[in-house]
Amino acid sequence: MKRFIFSFIIFFFFINMHAQEQSVLKLTPDQFEALFLKNNLQLIAGQMDIDIADAAVIQAKLWDNPELSIGSVNFWSTEKQRDGEDEKVQFTAELSQLIQTANKRGKLVRREKVAKEIAGKEFEELLRGLKTELRKSIYETCYLQAYIRVLNIQAESLEQLINTYRKQVREGNIARSELLRLQSSLLEIENEMNELHLALNENQKTLKGLINADPLVRIEFENSDNRPVIPDNIPLAALLEQSPETRPDIKRQQLTTQYHEKSSAYEKSLRVPDLTLNASYDRYGGVWKDFVGFGFSISLPFLNRNQGNIKATRFLSEQSRYLEEQQQKLARNEILQAYDNYCRSYAFFTKISDDDFLSELDLMLDIYAKNLLNKNISMLEYIDFMDTYRSNKQIVLESGKNTKILLEELQYVAATDLKP
Repeated sequence: MKRFIFSFIIFFFFINMHAQEQSVLKLTPDQFEALFLKNNLQLIAGQMDIDIADAAVIQAKLWDNPELSIGSVNFWSTEKQRDGEDEKVQFTAELSQLIQTANKRGKLVRREKVAKEIAGKEFEELLRGLKTELRKSIYETCYLQAYIRVLNIQAESLEQLINTYRKQVREGNIARSELLRLQSSLLEIENEMNELHLALNENQKTLKGLINADPLVRIEFENSDNRPVIPDNIPLAALLEQSPETRPDIKRQQLTTQYHEKSSAYEKSLRVPDLTLNASYDRYGGVWKDFVGFGFSISLPFLNRNQGNIKATRFLSEQSRYLEEQQQKLARNEILQAYDNYCRSYAFFTKISDDDFLSELDLMLDIYAKNLLNKNISMLEYIDFMDTYRSNKQIVLESGKNTKILLEELQYVAATDLKP
C-alpha cells in the first residue's frame, strides 16, 4: 500500500511538472501589446493619477463650510442671578460663512484643471516609455530565440559528426585528437547557448512583468509581418516641426508654464482679503433677554500682501519657459540623431539581406559535414566554416534586431508611429 501511494505521488509530481513545462503562451507582437495595454499594473496605477487630479478639480470647486459656534453657556446660577423661580440660563450662538473674494475659487479651479492636463501628459509619457520597452524586449526575445535555433542546427550537425567519429576512433581509422576538436567546438556552442538562455530568461521576466502574466507561463512569439520602414518614406521635416505637439514631455512642460501662470494669478488674488459674514444670538447676555445681531469680519492687508509667493510664481513661470525652449531643442536633436542611426542600420540590413552568400550558408552546412567525413576538406577548414556560419548568421539576426530597435527609438523620440 505504501509503495502504491509513493508511486502515485511520483506519478502526480511528473504529471504536474509536465503540465508546467507545457504552459506556453504563443502570441504575435500585436497580441502581446494588446495584453500589455489591458493588464499592465503600472499603466493602471498611472491612470489613477488622472483620477486623483480630477478629484482635486472637484475639491477646488467646493465652497467653505459654514461655522456654528456656541459659547458662554451658563449651566447653573446663584440666587442673586435668578428672577423668580426659573433659572436664567445664558448662552450665545454664532453662525458664520466665509466669502472668498477676487474670484479665488475660479482661479484655483482653472489651475487644478491645468494640473489634470499635466497628469494626462505624464500618463502619455509613461505609456510611450513602457511601449518602447515592451517592443525592444519583444525584438530581443525574437533575436535570442532565432539565434538559439541557429546554434541548435550547428549542435545537431556536430553531434552527428561526433557519433560517426567515435566509431572511427574505436576502429582506429581516425586520430582521437580530431574527435576532441569536434567535441571542443560543440562545447563552445553549448556554452554560448547556455548564456543565451540566461539572457532569454531575463527577457521573459521583463515581458511577464509588462503583461502581469503568471510566472509559470513561458512566452513565445509567432512570426509577424513587421517590416522596417523605408527611410525615404519617413517625413523628417514634419517630425521636427510637429515635435512640440506630438511629444508629451514638451506638452507637459508647456502645461507646467501655464500652471505657474495660473498659480501666479491665484496668488495675486490672495492679496485681496476674504469676507466673513456672521449672525449671532445672545440669551441673557446683555440688557435684552434675547438679542439677534449681524456682522462681518475682514482682515486688513497692511503687513502681509502675499508678496513672497507672488514673486516665487513669477520666477517659476519664467524658469519653466526656459526649460520648455530647451526641451524643444533637445527633442529636435534626438529626432535627427535617431533618424541618422536608423538610416545607417537600415542600409546595412538591406545590403546583407539581399546578399546571396548568406542564403547559401544553410546549403553548405551539410556539404561541409559530408566533405569532412570523405576527407575532402581538413578539420581546420570545417571548423573555420562553422565559425563563419555562426558569425554571419549572428550578424544578420543582430542587424535585423537593431534595425527594429532603432526604428522604435525614432518613433519614441518623435512620439509618432511610423508605418511601412
